[in-house]
Amino acid sequence: MKELPQSILFCCDHNAVRSPMAEGIMKKFYGTGTYVQSVGVKNDLEIDGFCVAVCQEIDVELSRHRSRSFDEMEQWGDDLSSFDLVVALSPASQRRALELTRVFHLEVEYWPIMDPTGLGETRAAKLDSYRQTRDQIIKHLTARWGTPQEIT
Repeated sequence: MKELPQSILFCCDHNAVRSPMAEGIMKKFYGTGTYVQSVGVKNDLEIDGFCVAVCQEIDVELSRHRSRSFDEMEQWGDDLSSFDLVVALSPASQRRALELTRVFHLEVEYWPIMDPTGLGETRAAKLDSYRQTRDQIIKHLTARWGTPQEIT
């Protein structure tokens, strides 16, 4: 179990499913003591409706999330070097994070989180896939930082 970082950046391919889930769940579980943001390699999708639905099941509100890319993050004044930890949730985002952080002394971790998009034929099957992704993220968070403080 490690101490919570001062600041953490979650990243995935589009900042529409995995990284917003991780950002929202991290904030709910561990409160506001850690600055938490998320980005994607690209910003070409809006927040995914199934992602919003399965997070609402655990009282994590994501409907107002606005997707953004690494490039936009820099333009909006969030400097990558100001984060203590970058957690990549997809191989493409891990490559991009390592590329962008090679000049900084910055820890980049890779958590292999399933991409639920495109899985499942029915609404129920799709929701199950998204729940699996959500639960994988929860498992990684609690393995890394312990039992959630459940701050509401």
